[in-house]
Amino acid sequence: MIVVGGEALIDLVPAALPPGALLPRRGGGPYNTALALGRLGAEVAFCSRVSTDGFGESLLAGLRAAGVDLSLVQRGPEPTTLAVPSLAPDGSASYGFYVEGTADRLFTLPPALPDRARALALGTCSLVLEPGASAYEALLRRESRRGLLTLLDPNIRPALIADPAAYRTRFLERLLPHTRVLKLSEEDAAWLGGRVGDWLAAGPSAVVLTRGAAGLTAWTREGAEYSAAARPVAVVDTIGAGDTVNAALLHRLGAAAPGGPVDWQEVLAHAAHAAALTCTRAGAEPPYAAELSG
Repeated sequence: MIVVGGEALIDLVPAALPPGALLPRRGGGPYNTALALGRLGAEVAFCSRVSTDGFGESLLAGLRAAGVDLSLVQRGPEPTTLAVPSLAPDGSASYGFYVEGTADRLFTLPPALPDRARALALGTCSLVLEPGASAYEALLRRESRRGLLTLLDPNIRPALIADPAAYRTRFLERLLPHTRVLKLSEEDAAWLGGRVGDWLAAGPSAVVLTRGAAGLTAWTREGAEYSAAARPVAVVDTIGAGDTVNAALLHRLGAAAPGGPVDWQEVLAHAAHAAALTCTRAGAEPPYAAELSG
């Protein structure tokens, strides 16, 4: 089982008509990752706190439809977080957030994860918004010590980070030592201001960088470097593409024998294919396993 922890929220995506209208779409980086894993056929559980409001019910319905285990989901009467993405001409998105008093930031550390859990993925807003951020950090530390494959996707949202210096310190000193695979975008890397060698030295065994139309690159602690080209597609938007990369990475890495060799070239190609399909659709709509078989 792969456990994905973090926020579930509603993206208010600009509609084509009427001008200025916004359409609610289920989203949140960890939510999208769990959804994508379910669609890829992985055994996956979502670990979060979700509102009991109408948006929260819709979010859980989407996960159920993808076969995601919801036994680790906490519920609360607080409202659902809202994100308002702004799309650039190339389909890339920036975000504004409504997060005060929302359910997902009140997440508390759960008891031990199920015995069959083999991997844990965390990221995005859940690493920033307290008190939930500290609970997710504690979860990462605990499950890393237990031997789970841990993946961290910082998915930086500058509008939510009140103290960038403190965040960078937390990332390097408190999160990376417990992370096996660090996945981040070029924008994340630029904001964090570090170097791949620094991040590998802090703990991860591999760093995966998404580079948009230039594809993906992975570096390992052993000094190897691998790359996969992006698949050319007609981009509608890039919402959820990075989250789909997380899912595809975990889908392949989670299936590998613990401690065994990793075919990074194949893993990255699989992730590039899945992300490309997501980019052909409005909002975060990751592909199903059957769509990747060709």
